[in-house]
Amino acid sequence: MVTGNGSGIKKRGCACTKQDFLPEESFQSWGNYVKALASTRARLKDRLLTRSNDNLELHQMRARSEHEMKKNLNWWDLIWFGIGAVMGAGIFVLTGEAARNFAGPAVIISYLISGISALLSVLCYTEFSVELPVAGGSFAYLRVELGDFVAYIAAGNILFEYVVSGASVARSWTSYFATLCNHDPGSFRIHVSSVAEDYSHLDPIAVIVSFFVCVGACLSMKGSSRFNSVATIVHIVILIFILITGLTQANTANYAIFAPNGVRGILKASAVLFFAYVGFDGVATLGEEVKNPGRDIPIGLIGSMVITITVYCVLSATLCLMQPFSQIDVDAPFTLAFQAVGMNWAKYIVALGALKGMTTVLLANVIGQARYFTHIGRTHMAPPFLAAINEKTGTPVNATVVMSLANSVVAFFTSLDVLANLLSISTLFIFSLVALALLVRRYYVAGETSKRDQKKLIVFLALIIASSIASSAYWATSDNGWIGYIVTVPVWFFATMGLQLTVKEARKPKMWGVPLLPWLPSACIAVNVFIMGSVDGQSFVRFMIWTFLLLVYYLFVALHASYDAAKETDRAAEASNMEAVVTN
Repeated sequence: MVTGNGSGIKKRGCACTKQDFLPEESFQSWGNYVKALASTRARLKDRLLTRSNDNLELHQMRARSEHEMKKNLNWWDLIWFGIGAVMGAGIFVLTGEAARNFAGPAVIISYLISGISALLSVLCYTEFSVELPVAGGSFAYLRVELGDFVAYIAAGNILFEYVVSGASVARSWTSYFATLCNHDPGSFRIHVSSVAEDYSHLDPIAVIVSFFVCVGACLSMKGSSRFNSVATIVHIVILIFILITGLTQANTANYAIFAPNGVRGILKASAVLFFAYVGFDGVATLGEEVKNPGRDIPIGLIGSMVITITVYCVLSATLCLMQPFSQIDVDAPFTLAFQAVGMNWAKYIVALGALKGMTTVLLANVIGQARYFTHIGRTHMAPPFLAAINEKTGTPVNATVVMSLANSVVAFFTSLDVLANLLSISTLFIFSLVALALLVRRYYVAGETSKRDQKKLIVFLALIIASSIASSAYWATSDNGWIGYIVTVPVWFFATMGLQLTVKEARKPKMWGVPLLPWLPSACIAVNVFIMGSVDGQSFVRFMIWTFLLLVYYLFVALHASYDAAKETDRAAEASNMEAVVTN
């Protein structure tokens, strides 16, 4: 185990001490802590108003890990990581619900709409990833443009969702493995009657799978990349086989009723299917390990999303050609579609494809989790021992082990139903924030942007956000109404146009930038907030409860730890500057 301080990480053997978790000055004694708590208001103001900068994230933050991550990845690796992170079991599960309950054969349009929506977020992430190729991903981007506090709240929520989704995929892995072995999906779990029902079906296989994925992620990033590439290619081959085999049973009469629920049904299905594209943000955390970020990241992120959109659209079209949409099974659409046409053996191919997909999703999930946590540890908002990079493997072993343990504990006890209900709005929330941060980055530079442009930027961004929230709320509360959009859509349109025409662009991207600025980031905000209108109310409650818990930890621990670390960094920078002046 290793421990960190404000200047770096030092080896300490295997034992954990308080210094591994709270090495900052505020926690060295109870007296110091009481003084820190008394300064909470001033420190909170400092952290709310302070933004990081590119140089700090790229150099000083990374230096706190002592060792560098190994630059082993190129665009080819990133394409397969992107596909592996996104293309899991979602296509085998979500397609049935979207086609039968909402869109019918028009589910192909729903996949295209949700795919384009996800692509907007990919473009925003790509520009940031090229400019700031660091392990923190969206956490680092938000620190630079929106400040520490917003970044912390966003990162806390995305880590929670990573744990929940990782545990969910691990338990689903067990279910599909049981199907592949010709058993009932729940037959490999151990039932303990003395425990509450939702937590009584223990899943040791999920823990074992998570353990092996953790070991692979710790040992070698290049090895993990090779495994992911091979597994994802096998997954694609299986999907192509399913596609070709399914098309041999196609019946165009099943498309007679193309969109049974009209435009609203297509849009509702798009909201459901958007979550089939989630996962690419983890690829953005690999920036430190990419050989040529300016070339490799755009090709990898955008290329993987385009491939995923294409595969999803083609497979969903094939499913609806095989069966009338009203007969598609919600839980196992492809398996039962093949059974309906007399190809019962195909369920094993479907299960194998799902297993391959879920294995790469688990790998990408824990890799992304660990790198998020590593960068958070560098800022001391999380225990700094998590920032350590192993000298031999060049991977964040501590963060990987901690996050894998969290995944395993949740996966071992918690049922899939509970996990499914825990998936919150965090992903949509962070995608919206990253798009907002990109607009801030392009139109505001401290000390250069005029006061007048600052005020106009604030007004236009507020109008974009408010109109997006209003559209989302109107969608959630009205059944078939459209009058509200006559107000909200023009407000969004003219606010975006006003931003383009009246506010001077303050910064140009150095290597790769989002095209059609500010329209694409503004549309990204509108789309993600709009989709939130389809999320159930309980998810918002869970989001607020978890955010409240994050706030409590921040006010009592993370605020003071990060404040001390930031001040130590400032003192070190001043000392370095003075030394340079004396030397000259």
